[in-house]
Amino acid sequence: MPQTSLKSVRSALLSVYSKEGLLEFAKGLQILNIQLIASGGTYAFLRMNGLEVTAVEELTSYGEMLGGRVKTLHPHIFGGILARRSQMSDLNDLAAFQIPLIDLVVVDLYPFEQAVSDARSHDEIIEKIDIGGVALLRAAAKNYEDVAVVSSPTQYSDLLNALGKGIGITAELRKDLATAAFQRTTDYDHNISQYISGEKSMRIHSALESTPLNLRYGENPQQEGRFYGDINQVVEVIGGKQLSYNNLLDLDSALSLLADLPTPSFAVIKHNNPCGVAHRASALEAWEAALAGDPVSAFGGIIASNHKIDGDTAREIDKIFYEILVAPDYTPEALELLQKKKNRILLRQTSKWLPSHALRSALNGILWQTRDEQLSGPERWKLVTQLKPDPLSEADLEFAERLVKHTKSNAIVLIKNRQLIGSGMGQSSRIEALRQAVHKARSFGFDLTGTVMASDAFFPFADTVEAAYAEGIMTILQPGGSLRDQESIDFCDQHGMAMVCTGLRHFKH
Repeated sequence: MPQTSLKSVRSALLSVYSKEGLLEFAKGLQILNIQLIASGGTYAFLRMNGLEVTAVEELTSYGEMLGGRVKTLHPHIFGGILARRSQMSDLNDLAAFQIPLIDLVVVDLYPFEQAVSDARSHDEIIEKIDIGGVALLRAAAKNYEDVAVVSSPTQYSDLLNALGKGIGITAELRKDLATAAFQRTTDYDHNISQYISGEKSMRIHSALESTPLNLRYGENPQQEGRFYGDINQVVEVIGGKQLSYNNLLDLDSALSLLADLPTPSFAVIKHNNPCGVAHRASALEAWEAALAGDPVSAFGGIIASNHKIDGDTAREIDKIFYEILVAPDYTPEALELLQKKKNRILLRQTSKWLPSHALRSALNGILWQTRDEQLSGPERWKLVTQLKPDPLSEADLEFAERLVKHTKSNAIVLIKNRQLIGSGMGQSSRIEALRQAVHKARSFGFDLTGTVMASDAFFPFADTVEAAYAEGIMTILQPGGSLRDQESIDFCDQHGMAMVCTGLRHFKH
């Protein structure tokens, strides 16, 4: 490679959202005598940690404007990035306006999908749209022949290694970094356009165009398996062995379920189905109740929480064997304990983003559908019986509706005090699904008195309702819509049972 293709770095502009790995990266740049320029919170963070850094305002002679909307959008910044080092006219312009060259741009955009998930209003979401950061990435990527651009903390290590060799950054690396930056801004703009156009969730990007991650095998050892996409946008891998094909399927089921559950809740997933789920006042209580729902199936399962895991909860979880544990965060005490089991996969959920549609192969093509996002909720239920559910049963019915939505059809779930105590899934008849759920609940010592039942689809006959009554189940939730709905309703009225219809079917094949 000719020497002219190698570019040295004398100055770097840093403007990032995530501070993870930033301090070590910035220190590495400073050791290499690279001038650091930073804006806003990045500048404050680096100065607080004792690094010498120049504020963007010192170059532009302007402070932040319009409530922070304008920070880096200035010729003294973009001139230094876009100037072509091979063109004397560009360099003369820089000299005339006293604009310094900027050789490296480091920008980590605020994840817009997280803004949509966390924000309380439309205006708050709009304010999270990054203008300057995207412009910086595009400018540096456009001028990749002279400038290096970093668009993700995952690139810090490779860049420092390249710079540490003392010969500069190769044209190949600059091109790869520019490609990644343009892909990042493309994905970012897609997310924003989907939100503004009215979709509630971000679209799945062209995953099949990405470089696949080769898995150990598919569902079975005789099958090959690959993952197309960027799992780092959803979870951070903290430790453990490599994720497998089946792990990813179960993880998708777990995170989809947790998105519909109140906090704190725990779910144990086995073969894409919830086998232990509970909501309680604390993470520890939620875990103990979820495990009690099916302590047998929990062995080797996927454990998921939508609440930070503390040391006490981690100690209880550590008593059983599991494949994966995922949560939004962990206390230092919990992490220290859980990381001791090297073969158990430990994940931190970094985004609540869910795609707006689902794809699966069928015959010689692909089936496409929008995601099943709807839940009716008590305010939309239709009371079809004379007896109304009491407040405790109504709370359990709402929990049951959320849970049955994520259970394979034909599905029946039994809920008591916001705990899954029995479920029947994947059965060829609804009555068999109920029998399976009842058998499971009784085998783990649960009393069905006061239990509520939810069905993912209507009852074609009254037999399932009759069987529920025989087991002492007196409160039922179902979509309704059968030609013989009245037979089930009449049976409930004759036997003092309560039933509500949601109007929403939740088939899951």
